[in-house]
Amino acid sequence: MSDDEPRRRDVFLYAGAVAALAVPACRGREHEGPEPTGDSGPATFDVPARELEELTIAQLQERMASGAETSASLVDKYMSRIEATNERGPRLRAVLELDPDAAETARQLDAERAAGKLRGPLHGIPLLIKDNIDTAGRTTTTAGSLALEGTVAPHDAFAVARLRAAGAVILGKANLSEWANFRGAASTSGWSARGGQCRNPYALDRSPSGSSSGSGAATAANLCAASLGTESDGSVVSPSSCNGLVGIKPTIGLVSRAGVIPISPSQDTIGPMARCVADAAALLTVIAGPDPDDAITAEPHPLRPRVPVDYARFLDPGALKGARLGVPRRGFFGSNRNVDAVMTACLAKLKELGAELVDPAELKIPPDLGPAEAEVFWYELKASLADYFARRRPDVKPRTLEDLIAFNVAHADREMHFFGQENFELGAKKGPLTDKAYVDARAKCIAITRDQLLDKAMNELALDAFVAATNGPAWLIDPVNGDAGSGASCSSLPAISGYPHITVPGGQYFGLPVGLSFFGAPYSEAKLIGYAYAWEQATHHRRSPRYLSTVELA
Repeated sequence: MSDDEPRRRDVFLYAGAVAALAVPACRGREHEGPEPTGDSGPATFDVPARELEELTIAQLQERMASGAETSASLVDKYMSRIEATNERGPRLRAVLELDPDAAETARQLDAERAAGKLRGPLHGIPLLIKDNIDTAGRTTTTAGSLALEGTVAPHDAFAVARLRAAGAVILGKANLSEWANFRGAASTSGWSARGGQCRNPYALDRSPSGSSSGSGAATAANLCAASLGTESDGSVVSPSSCNGLVGIKPTIGLVSRAGVIPISPSQDTIGPMARCVADAAALLTVIAGPDPDDAITAEPHPLRPRVPVDYARFLDPGALKGARLGVPRRGFFGSNRNVDAVMTACLAKLKELGAELVDPAELKIPPDLGPAEAEVFWYELKASLADYFARRRPDVKPRTLEDLIAFNVAHADREMHFFGQENFELGAKKGPLTDKAYVDARAKCIAITRDQLLDKAMNELALDAFVAATNGPAWLIDPVNGDAGSGASCSSLPAISGYPHITVPGGQYFGLPVGLSFFGAPYSEAKLIGYAYAWEQATHHRRSPRYLSTVELA
């Protein structure tokens, strides 16, 4: 891809290089960057409801079962934490808005519990939803953009409806990198015009990573029990890694995308983000399944589960024993020596836990994959946004990508103070999905990622999965130059192929989390969850954030 084409740093980091495209920037509401932070050190402000910190969904259920808490009390306590940290205290800006009906929903679920009716493991559990996932009722769905400010989706997204039916309480909407990290070049992860700059709770001058930045920062800071994010390439696993979380990017087709503001139907998916593997598995169990409004969820595939899967069944602390894990080195090591050190320790621990490492198991990514993925995104952005807007209410004025471009130009003082809309403009120039350029680009993406790399290596080396560092630690927020990145990312191959990917805390570097990734064959979520759980239970690398103003270098 040529130098003048836009970049998307945290989403397209692979082969040790930054591929071509873009991500979003800093504090747009007042046109300001991150506040001065001063010396490092723990925050001195008070965060309420400390008793909720690091509690799992199972532990929250135990508290409600014993009467120590109710769903209503949990909602109140999580909202008090949001109030104390979102626009005050550390000013995380991880949450865009709260659902005014959450407390009443919680009281109704408490009444059901008192009557002996429990809907399942998520009954009464407060969650946050990324703001590009439709929620009906009184919360808006805007992708962080002023162009959709005040607009409410006519229906819950399929995944949200499944969560509500399972008894979850939707606390509100999480901030995100505006338009899911795909608007303009030289942008900064975690910024939206509606929400301003989201911050990393481990070091407030560091990026939360995008585009599910608010979901990541809020879950890490214990502002909810868990959350939903979305990913096209890296936007669940990267913020999960940078915020010390477990993130699952499912196989394309396992979870419905109906009701998600799209970028690329070839690669878009919803994924759970949580503080432990069991919680992420609980969410995936609920949101997975066929949906008539998303045909890909019913397409035949020899590996697709034929019946609903309870992913909690695969939480096996011995799952790594005998697992053959491929270790790609070329392009996955060598860009950050500190990440390499973390990963070297991870590999030694995996062997100790009984894994058989096939090292190296190279995945040599050709240079033409990045441009092909970009071409697919630009084509699919235009077509899929038009389809999405056609399903929104008539009072939603943007109906096309061109409408969004015009809105941003008209409101440039608030929308484009730090970066532009090069990706939107390139997408608007594309033709229909029948164009040979699109068909060829998508075919190239599949041929490279599946046929030439993942499938070939897994078959020839008899691998169960691959293992790699998810990405580097969080980089400094820089609204002037945009995202810098901090090392190679392994997100692109599973994202472009449509295969599953799970990240779990793998260690720290100067107190900043670094994730360990497992990715593999389509519909192998159960196997990957087992590996991640076995790793988690043996290492317990998850640490609560301390809201440091900057990292401690000692």
